Amino acid sequence: MELETLKDLYIHELKDLYSAENQLIKALPKMKKAARNQQLAAAFNQHLGQTRRQAKRLEQILKRHDESLRGPKCEGMEGLIKEGDKMSQEDAEDAVRDAGLIAAAQRVEHYEIAGYGCARTYAELLGDKQGAQMLDLTLREEAQTDKNLTKLARSVINVRAKTAPKQKSKQNGLTSTIARAVRKVTG
Repeated sequence: MELETLKDLYIHELKDLYSAENQLIKALPKMKKAARNQQLAAAFNQHLGQTRRQAKRLEQILKRHDESLRGPKCEGMEGLIKEGDKMSQEDAEDAVRDAGLIAAAQRVEHYEIAGYGCARTYAELLGDKQGAQMLDLTLREEAQTDKNLTKLARSVINVRAKTAPKQKSKQNGLTSTIARAVRKVTG
């Protein structure tokens, strides 16, 4: 797709966001499974339902503009999801891994906030009032999810992560040290 007009850029952004949301729909169940804190797992599950609704809104906007849903894969979201996957597989205390998962999830939220903010602005400038309203709703949802993750991190997850090394027994510490040494040797 050539980007000659603001409308071209708007459609491009909508398709990029659609790709991002669909990648996230696949990633959130993995993040939920990796989370050890039940509140965090529930937050990921709640966000999955919200993400599905957001993808449907994008479908509606693109359909109103007689555009297909196909577009290039959102490479930004792909990278953020890879980082989240790595975090979920880290050899870490549960609370520390959960804190890392929140950080990864908030990077995703901030990326989406930026994308939806731009798309909403384009919609407003192009006179797509309905699209702007739908994108604004999603933007507000993303901001609220970010706030909820911050609250969860501050009130529970990060507090537990801060004390996690103190809670380790000598046996667990030795096991972790051996595991790190084996990974270092085996590459």
